[in-house]
Amino acid sequence: MSYRAVEVLSSVALVVAEDTRHSRRLLDHYEIRTRTSPYHEHNEARETPRLVKRLHDGESIALITDAGTPLLSDPGARLVTAAISAGIPVIPVPGASALLAALVASGIAGDEFTFFGFLPRRGKERLQKLAEIMKLQRTGIIYESPMRTAATLKELADAGAGARDAVVARELTKRFEEFARGTIRELASQFAERQVRGEIVILIAASIPAKLSEDELRAAADSLRAEGMSAREIVERLTDDMGAGRNLAYRLAHEE
Repeated sequence: MSYRAVEVLSSVALVVAEDTRHSRRLLDHYEIRTRTSPYHEHNEARETPRLVKRLHDGESIALITDAGTPLLSDPGARLVTAAISAGIPVIPVPGASALLAALVASGIAGDEFTFFGFLPRRGKERLQKLAEIMKLQRTGIIYESPMRTAATLKELADAGAGARDAVVARELTKRFEEFARGTIRELASQFAERQVRGEIVILIAASIPAKLSEDELRAAADSLRAEGMSAREIVERLTDDMGAGRNLAYRLAHEE
């Protein structure tokens, strides 16, 4: 919590919060007496026009969420978009962010990363996201509930990412902050044997395709062709999954 955040929350006309009961404890700790109003996924469509009108009338409103930064897997996007469309300035007040806190303390490369938020719970969309993570050649970051952490790690390991380095970060910037490091397979085993609470961030190191020889790549292309894959699909598999250069992959995919 920064001095600036305390000043802003103390000076605005209204604080809109994901859960006013939860946020009231934070505000009381800093002796902030500003009135609060709930703003969450179940009422944002109704509340947004009312809040934008108040902004038009000259009031200032602060948006906070229960943990972390608004809009990052939290409510707020509808209000921010509506305010911008109405010509109202939107001013960010940086604070605790589980995404960035996890990244900078993880020990995993942070120069390039993809943030997936919470993965779909089931079905085709979840499989697509897992497949995307599997071939990602930069750090992947996901949010997860403590009840599903072990299952998600096992799913990643079973999909072939078991040897990848990973970090599970828990309760960042809070009292019980914790970082667990290891391979995905090791972490899946560790979290299967313990119960955890709090906010979870999983960081997955980039997939670095092994350097295969041309003969090995040709054998892989022949095998994929025998499975009925098209030349285009073979090129994608050779480049994305096996690290082949695109020109070489194209030539091998079109060999008879």
